[in-house]
This record gives sequence, C-alpha cells and structure tokens, in this order.
Amino acid sequence: MLAGDQTPTGPARRGAKPPTLELSALDDPGLPEVLAELAAARADEMDPDTVNRELSMVRKAIGWWLRQGWISTDPTLGIERRPSPPDKTKALSLAQVAAVWRLDDVSLRDKTLWRLLYESAARAEEMLCLNVEDLFTADKRGKIKAKGGAIEWIHWQSGAAQLLPRLIAGRAKGPLFLTERRAPDGTPSLDVCPTTGRARLSYRRAEEIFEESTRLLANPLARPDQWEDLQGWTLHRWRHSSLTHDAENGTSTPMLLARSRHASVRSLERYARPGVDAVARHVAAQDPAARRRR
Repeated sequence: MLAGDQTPTGPARRGAKPPTLELSALDDPGLPEVLAELAAARADEMDPDTVNRELSMVRKAIGWWLRQGWISTDPTLGIERRPSPPDKTKALSLAQVAAVWRLDDVSLRDKTLWRLLYESAARAEEMLCLNVEDLFTADKRGKIKAKGGAIEWIHWQSGAAQLLPRLIAGRAKGPLFLTERRAPDGTPSLDVCPTTGRARLSYRRAEEIFEESTRLLANPLARPDQWEDLQGWTLHRWRHSSLTHDAENGTSTPMLLARSRHASVRSLERYARPGVDAVARHVAAQDPAARRRR
C-alpha cells in the first residue's frame, strides 16, 4: 500500500511479491490521502485484527526509518486502528476434541502438531517455529521463542510423546514441522531441513489444513452440497479449548498463567468461561434428587 497499490487478499496473498519502493516516496505529500483510502478498503475486506497487525508492523518500520533520518514524515498519520470485537470464541467440548483424534486420513505431521498444540496449550505460531534441536523428548518439553523474543518452555503429554519420535526419525536438527515438498529457491536456511531439503510449515497452511479437516465435525448436519461454503474450527479455538478444559478441571490461576504464558490474569478471563458440558455436570452434581440417591 505504501506504493499506492491494494494489498492482495485470499489465495493471491501466497507468493505475492511486493513492489520495489524508494523510501523517499514516503515523503510524497499526496501519499497519506492515498494510503488512507487503501487502508479503508483493506479494512472492509479483512478482519480488524489483521488490519491492526499490518498497521502496527508498518508503523514500527516507519518509526525506525524516521530515526535513521531516511524519511521525514509518517504517511500513516490519521489512519486509526480498527476496533476489534470482543472475543466470543467458545471452547470445543471434550466429545468434539475426541472426534478430532478419531479423524481418518490425517498425516503424521498434522496429527503430531494438533496433539502438541492441545497438550501444551501453546500458540500455533510458536509451535511452528520449533526446531528438532529445541526438543527434550525424554522430559516431554521444548524451548520456544515467545512473544517479545523471550525463551520459554512448553510441556506435553503422552499422546504427543508417542508421535514425536516417528515424526523426527532420522533428523537431528532443522524445522520440526515440514512442508510436503522441497523448499523453493531463496527460502531462508533456518527454514529448510538440512536432511530432507523441505521447508518449514507455515501458519497459514497449518490453519488451512485444520480448518478443512474439521469442517464436517463443525457442521455435522450439513448436506454434501453445502460443504465447500462451510467453515471448520481454527487453531486459536483449539488452544482456547485446551485452556478452558484445564480451567474446568480445577487448574489454579497461577498454573493457567504459566500454561498460557499470558502476562496478566485479565487475559485469562475468556479462557476460564466453563463450556456447556462443564455447566451441565455442575448442575447435575447440585441436583438435590441426585444427592439423595447417593
């Protein structure tokens, strides 16, 4: 958009090459108005979180260029962040989680990724940055680079522990989760497996696979002719479910903070809402008739 072009959306984003831009073009007096119009059009097509994230990224770059003296103005002044709607994500039920484990035609890579994400409650972006050498399989833990660049630990359980040795067989270093094809020319060496030559799996592709794989589970009453227009579950909702189930099982607030690696208790509020099954169990347990039978 700094070059006056609309950013691609949908499948066109993959592999899109940005135009070459001289930094001096950012001082063009007419750019702020053009940029504001493009940003408004972008906001009509994308969700607020995506638009705000892109605005934040470009403003950080512009701030650095200003400090270097390479440009003299910020063309994004006047562009406001979009209000994000409150997160109304609902946790999946335990039965829905079990249905995901029973899915057929799921690759070992995807099955391992989903297990690690659910058992560790880690963010998908962090998990996909894991390298084989970051794993301590005997201890069921691994080192990740969290938000802000801090090095932190994630922990997993027996389900993932049984799958990991098969996934990393014959590999001692490089990305843990790989694409199915060799990395294209120009891929950064840190994102290429030195043993297989394949590239690191991207968040976008991992999200697509999970959404497509869970589409029928999310819409069990849909007709076959409706499937292409339906949406499955997201990796964020998968993490949300893991943390909610932890809270339902009585996990303490300090432990939930450690598991989620949030900075404040307030951030946990959306995860600590009991799901429908947990509420049903609570109501049944408080039933006077049921207590008398016991």
